[in-house]
Amino acid sequence: MFSELLSSSLLLQGNTPETPAAAPFFGFIGCTAALVFACFGAAYGTAKSGVGIATMGIQRHDLVMRCIIPVVMAGVIGIYGLIIAVILATGITPDGYTYFKAFAHLGSGLSVGLSGLAAGMAIGIVGDAGVRAVAQNQKLFVGMILILIFAEALGLYGLIVALILSTKKSE
Repeated sequence: MFSELLSSSLLLQGNTPETPAAAPFFGFIGCTAALVFACFGAAYGTAKSGVGIATMGIQRHDLVMRCIIPVVMAGVIGIYGLIIAVILATGITPDGYTYFKAFAHLGSGLSVGLSGLAAGMAIGIVGDAGVRAVAQNQKLFVGMILILIFAEALGLYGLIVALILSTKKSE
């Protein structure tokens, strides 16, 4: 009975030497990881800095638009994940998709996704504390922006590695 079930499995029906049946699974997981983890980071960064902006807006409503920068930077992290997810999704084909490509796509998605998660968390924490500090002393604005740039760079590093991995070809 088990062998009948195994032979009728949809996953194993497309098993060929050129495209192993499980290879697209790993590619799609990479695609999903890129978008989901990067958006988790973007959402956390947006929410955390948004709370800081709302709090500082009570004291200094004139600085709210100037201090919206952390929210924009957090949103860019989600775009990094979207870019890689689209690139990976277009590269997954039913024919000629090898384990090498699948694992490269998995690594690509995880690199941009997890670095986006880390960058989003850093942007959220710095953005929250930074905008509250700017409400107290406007001279801290440039310092906050510099720290946010370095936090954003973490996501950019993941994007660069993901682009390199997504274009890898087996010889």
